[in-house]
Amino acid sequence: MSRLDVRKTYKLYIGGKFPRSESGRSYAVQSASGEFLANASMGSRKDVRDAVVAARAAFGGWAAATPYNRGQVLYRVAEVLEGRRAQFIDEVAAGEGLTARAAAGVVDAAVDRVVWYAGWTDKIAQVLGNLNPVAGPYFNVSAPEPTGVVGVLAPQASSLLGLVSVVAPVIASGNTAVVVSSAARPLPAVTLGEVLATSDVPGGVVNIVTAQTAEVATWLAAHRDVNAIDLTGVAGAEGVDWAGLEAEAAGNLKRVLRPQVAGGVPVEPDWTAAPGLERIRAFVETKTVWHPKGL
Repeated sequence: MSRLDVRKTYKLYIGGKFPRSESGRSYAVQSASGEFLANASMGSRKDVRDAVVAARAAFGGWAAATPYNRGQVLYRVAEVLEGRRAQFIDEVAAGEGLTARAAAGVVDAAVDRVVWYAGWTDKIAQVLGNLNPVAGPYFNVSAPEPTGVVGVLAPQASSLLGLVSVVAPVIASGNTAVVVSSAARPLPAVTLGEVLATSDVPGGVVNIVTAQTAEVATWLAAHRDVNAIDLTGVAGAEGVDWAGLEAEAAGNLKRVLRPQVAGGVPVEPDWTAAPGLERIRAFVETKTVWHPKGL
């Protein structure tokens, strides 16, 4: 007896839940070869605002967690992601036009990338902080602290490896994130939301909005309760004025991580290259404390 094809419903991921877009709109997602894959929610300005509210509410608890605990949580994300390896392989292969073997390599690299950042959570303070020499009887200590709510424009081409490469460093250091997924390849982002929901990441720490980047990026850049923004995803995004986004971000002096540029045009980084600490450093602030020495 034949069965109905029960297709997956791809929704937003906001505050630990999976709402449909406030706009009521959706758009067709196609494979690299032009075949229909699914309908994804078309996120709106209101969805971005809801995601920022959720990220702000989650920030206090996540920033207060010990670095060791954040590392444990990220490692659990890698475990759950590994457990859904076959699904990610299918989505990456279809969206990016890769063979199953090549897509498997991408998924494995994404898992490894999460583990790599998990290992850094309790080492950030030692590497980016310092005990400063001063001319006086004082201790002078500089320590990195999370910036707050970070807006992330996810890479357009690398729908999974690039995605985890921009999200993991943001939350490893104690920030919360509002992520606008790849417009053409959003499916791995929604599945990553399901991974986060079934791991130990508190609701609101990562919020994922599937949308047309040009439609919502301006609202995210201009939002006064967003403390920083990663513009990596402007590379390859249609109709996005990244200089204009920087100007909008200046409204509340956001930290801005600019995209890589070649020939005056934003380009995606090589996500297969070994990661560094630049993406962690971009979204931490340094607090310096003076304390008198005892006799």
